[in-house]
Amino acid sequence: MLEKISYLLTEVSSFTTKNREELESFRLKYLSKKGLLSDLFDDFKNVAPEHKKEVGQKLNLLKQLALDKYNTFKASLSSTDEKPDIHDLSRPAFPVQYGSRHPISIVRNEIIDIFMRIGFIVSYGPEIEDDDHVFTKLNFAPEHPARDMQDTFYISRLSMEDSTPEDILLRTQTSSVQVRVMQSQKPPIRTISPGRVFRNEAISARAHCIFHQVEGLYIDEYVSFADLKQTLLFFSREMFGKDTEIRLRPSYFPFTEPSAEMDVSCKLCGGKGCNVCKYTGWLEVLGCGMVHPNVLEACNIDSRKYTGFAFGMGIERMAMLKYQVNDLRLYFENDIRFLDQFKTAF
Repeated sequence: MLEKISYLLTEVSSFTTKNREELESFRLKYLSKKGLLSDLFDDFKNVAPEHKKEVGQKLNLLKQLALDKYNTFKASLSSTDEKPDIHDLSRPAFPVQYGSRHPISIVRNEIIDIFMRIGFIVSYGPEIEDDDHVFTKLNFAPEHPARDMQDTFYISRLSMEDSTPEDILLRTQTSSVQVRVMQSQKPPIRTISPGRVFRNEAISARAHCIFHQVEGLYIDEYVSFADLKQTLLFFSREMFGKDTEIRLRPSYFPFTEPSAEMDVSCKLCGGKGCNVCKYTGWLEVLGCGMVHPNVLEACNIDSRKYTGFAFGMGIERMAMLKYQVNDLRLYFENDIRFLDQFKTAF
């Protein structure tokens, strides 16, 4: 009997399994009512008295070893054999669809990268602003049409200091960030201000009440209009191609003097004329000019010592030209069929 127990000890010690079927067979063979251990305990009464102690110790050792083996593998298989619930409707479908950056984000990042390569830093400011930063310090006259309710979203609020009425509004341009930069920093200043702006306009294929801008500002000693032109030429060729040409047309903005509108040569027709450029060969992309001395003085910058230029462009406009999109509303509707076209864009 001792030889049989020793053999079974060796067999149980070497047992291993990776599935529940083999483990159940092990239990039936050794630990069930008709298993080998049950038979050995039944035969124990026939063992000679002088051998009962030794045989009993071996038999108990065999039983404990078999129980330990069974419990260990049972716990191990319980933790590794769990299958996921194939009926979990909240799990994503396969194959998993990868997203992409929004076209506005793609173009904004490209514009930022171009200007950062020539020394501009990025500045951000609040979207909810006061009249002083959006209009007054930018040389807007009190009666300027841009201040009307028909053009600007006003928020009714009282001053936190003396409870007097105060014009709080959604910024109409990111030039308000430039004002904050000029108030907090001393020249030289070279910054761009990307962000979302709001204007009280009817939504159509060519206009929206929410859009995005990037405005630039450079202030230092001896800054000239020639510096502005070369900066914008560099940007245009980096953005639209090395063969791009620009032209500057006289314009008017309250915060710049002289002011200009900048056009780029139409890349679709090569300047020959098409329906996109209205057969002129040119596409308007941004406004620019030399910073008005009144703006510098309002921000405590000596206009006799410093000069500067500023420019501003709509990101949606740039994206429309870059991707030939003819409806501004597509950028805001989150139509997957439209956004899927930009998966290969960086």
